[in-house]
Amino acid sequence: MPLKSQLHLMVVDDMSTSRGLIEQALDWAGITNVRYEADGATAFKKLSAAPVHLVISDYNMPGMDGISLLEALRSNKSTHRIGFILITGKADKALLERGQRAGMNNFLMKPFKKEGLLHCIESVTGKLQ
Repeated sequence: MPLKSQLHLMVVDDMSTSRGLIEQALDWAGITNVRYEADGATAFKKLSAAPVHLVISDYNMPGMDGISLLEALRSNKSTHRIGFILITGKADKALLERGQRAGMNNFLMKPFKKEGLLHCIESVTGKLQ
């Protein structure tokens, strides 16, 4: 059975348009076990109760931003091993360093192409086919 059919993801983004673009790319890649949340705090609560293999999170969100979500995940025993990809429109050096210190597995710049998202995911999970 291919990895993509076993992989469970959560996408966290406060913008419905961005969630939709990620959803289209994941559908194209054949990744169907995906949950969606609009904010970091709700995502953390749900991930603590039911972890996934990989989180794809926007950086810029009100309340708990993507890096804060990552830090919370890494400090929790049930979620500390979840893979984490940060999606951002501004990947400045300080932001990327903060993400790396927190345990970010990869990042992707907006706007992105579906192939770019797939490559980003596979760099964390290995080949999905």
